Amino acid sequence: MIKTLDKYFISLFTRKLLILIAIFFSLIFILTIFEEITFFSDSTSAFYLPFVLAIFDVPTTLLEIFPFVILIAAQLFFIDLIKKKENELIKINNLDNFYLIKLLTICSFIFGIIIITIYYPISSKLKFIYFDIKNVYSEDGKYLKHFNDNGIWIKDEINDNIYIINGASKKDNHLEDVFISKFDKNFDLIENIFTKKIDISSNRWIIENPIIFKDNRQIESEKTLILDSHFNIDKINSTFRNLNSFNLFQLIDIKKENMILGYSSQDIDLHFLKILSLPIYFGILVIISSIIMLNIKKNKPYIFHVLLGISLSVIIYYVNNIFNVFGLTNKIPIYLSVFFPIIFLGIISLIGLIRINEK
Repeated sequence: MIKTLDKYFISLFTRKLLILIAIFFSLIFILTIFEEITFFSDSTSAFYLPFVLAIFDVPTTLLEIFPFVILIAAQLFFIDLIKKKENELIKINNLDNFYLIKLLTICSFIFGIIIITIYYPISSKLKFIYFDIKNVYSEDGKYLKHFNDNGIWIKDEINDNIYIINGASKKDNHLEDVFISKFDKNFDLIENIFTKKIDISSNRWIIENPIIFKDNRQIESEKTLILDSHFNIDKINSTFRNLNSFNLFQLIDIKKENMILGYSSQDIDLHFLKILSLPIYFGILVIISSIIMLNIKKNKPYIFHVLLGISLSVIIYYVNNIFNVFGLTNKIPIYLSVFFPIIFLGIISLIGLIRINEK
């Protein structure tokens, strides 16, 4: 009988979860499609391209709101259970409320594992394809940045000239040991420039003590050159890199590249830990949702508790963001910025579980 109950409750919770995922997927798709249609309004792309790109983009956005989905699914599960008085089946079989919470928590934890191992790799690949296609139609498509063992490589177009820039390393607001090749729009070489240091704190790059190679001559100058670029230190640190477009193994590779070049990997560490902690996060949210719903009073409508749960999830979302900012700005360690909210919520959940079986 208990195995039958397990199957029934798991099936009911899964149905609620899938229905909510379908609803949110549809809503996000509708909102995204308008943005994509606007983006392609001045291009000669195929009419179906905005719809395809919207489909590619939706899974990543949906990933961000899965905590809301899991919390609301648990609430709808309990509403359905209480309305049909099926919660009495638990007492009839000499079980308690903790049994039901444990079952849902295990389900949500497994759902989190599926998100990490199956859903996230697929969504990251779709996001990568999304950026790859969109970059072709973007005005920024001619500006490229790449990291490898030889440093940072930048392709930039300035005043009909093409610049290929290679910097060995970055320190503070400077690129060091930089070699710049300047071409015309037909890719005929105009000149090469070498410098020990370039100030890239703004879009007006300050090239210090350049050595210019032009027409088989080498010209050393103690004066500074100014290069108006489309890049600056902030853009170089983040340009064309949306971490959601990389799977976990690619994130590890990017972190290794950043270590070689001396770049900060805090954003990668934060994103990596947030993805890995999803199963625990989902489990705790289900416990909180269960506690709220099992404390329903007869004189309170169900919608009150649903709104309470949604409001609580919004508060949790913003608290998480605040701690993430603290981590990225070195106010607290990255690990603490991810796990402190989870630990805090876990303590609240344990306190709520103490007397839940008395309900």
